[in-house]
Amino acid sequence: MIRFLLRRVVTMAVTLLIISALVFFIIKLPPGDFLTNQIAELRAQGETASIAKAEFLIKQYGLDRPAWEQYLVWIGVMPGPNGFSGLLQGDWGWSFEYDKPVTEVVGDALWLTLLVNLAVVIFIHLVSIPIAIYSATRQYSVGDYVATFIGYIGLATPSFLLALILLYYANRWFGVSIGGLYDAQFADQPWTWPKIRSLMSHLVVPTLVIGLGGTAAMIRRMRANLLDELGKQYYVTAKAKGLAPRTALLKYPFRMSLNPFIADIGNLLPHLISGSVLVSLVLSLPTVGPILLSALKSQDQFLAGFILMFVAVLTVIGMLISDLLLAWLDPRIRMGGGR
Repeated sequence: MIRFLLRRVVTMAVTLLIISALVFFIIKLPPGDFLTNQIAELRAQGETASIAKAEFLIKQYGLDRPAWEQYLVWIGVMPGPNGFSGLLQGDWGWSFEYDKPVTEVVGDALWLTLLVNLAVVIFIHLVSIPIAIYSATRQYSVGDYVATFIGYIGLATPSFLLALILLYYANRWFGVSIGGLYDAQFADQPWTWPKIRSLMSHLVVPTLVIGLGGTAAMIRRMRANLLDELGKQYYVTAKAKGLAPRTALLKYPFRMSLNPFIADIGNLLPHLISGSVLVSLVLSLPTVGPILLSALKSQDQFLAGFILMFVAVLTVIGMLISDLLLAWLDPRIRMGGGR
């Protein structure tokens, strides 16, 4: 187990290093960036003071260095200008668009993003697993057809469209706005119990909107996996030997049908973050999705690079968790392939 964890940690470190290089150089591929465009505007003015300021900005942020040196400075291997120490040292850089450190720009947005996606993951599993079990054990019943129909509707309805519909009818029928994660009066206030209550009440709508598609997909996949396991000989034998139907179902077929979902944990959180950008824009959610979209549009390289690395870290940690859970859940899986 210790050897397995050490191997995975080394693999995660190498993976993150490769991802960081890809992220940085892909962001640098389009001509110019936020600061370069600003420098071009200053030079276009033709004034001596503007040109001097442009040269100062170039040296201050290391734009006069080669791209590979800028990358090494960004990750913290090489000392940077203006006291910039890099990602490995906990320095996330400077956001040119917001004119403040990246830490301040993404401060609350990071943990609010994790909170929203954690609520979505819990919602998906709490709703989809019981429905999938009911649908699989009562195949071709009225309940099975209803669950199948709802699943198709959930898969076919875009999340942002559902968000727009809810916004419109909530305002038309009840005269309330369901956007944001808390009431407007708490926007710039510190976290207090009334603000937390407002957050919990506003969390319901984005959880439903973002989680609907995932819930529908999980119902369909788990129903198919469970039906496949229910038809196997070991389940028929367990029932023939007198094992209680519920015990036989939960102890064997249900556990085996969970394998694909445990394996997808590494992709779940990043997928939810990237897939909820439009929903966050429609519902005005203060998460990292809209910030990432704005940073990519304005080519704010430090801000965009950090958010993409944040998603990458979630991915590799999720992969590690899924491997450990699979080894615990399914005795047929062995770490390291031992006999």
